[in-house]
Amino acid sequence: MSSYQPSKHVMTFNIAGFQHHDGATVLCDLRPGMPLVLDPERDNPYDSNAMAIRYNDAMLGYVPKADNELLSTMFYYGHADAFEARVLQVDERAKPWEQVLVGIYITDAR
Repeated sequence: MSSYQPSKHVMTFNIAGFQHHDGATVLCDLRPGMPLVLDPERDNPYDSNAMAIRYNDAMLGYVPKADNELLSTMFYYGHADAFEARVLQVDERAKPWEQVLVGIYITDAR
């Protein structure tokens, strides 16, 4: 019998565009397990499924385009509360676009 888990991991990725946004200003504050905010950008001129990732007031970058369609659709249909994003790993010595690893989880709403 498996033990109860309050959330289920569904995807892992590095933040797209991290080097082009505010990530460097908050990198030293990020720790594994910290929650991040997913923010759909339906009016994004490059990708109508764009999902911004924020920490406090800092724009960190985006869910990679290859991974954003399901999240965008679920948010559009009112299921944003079913998902949470968390920092999985921070590596200040990595290339900027590989410094923060993010996990997306589906939370148990029962």
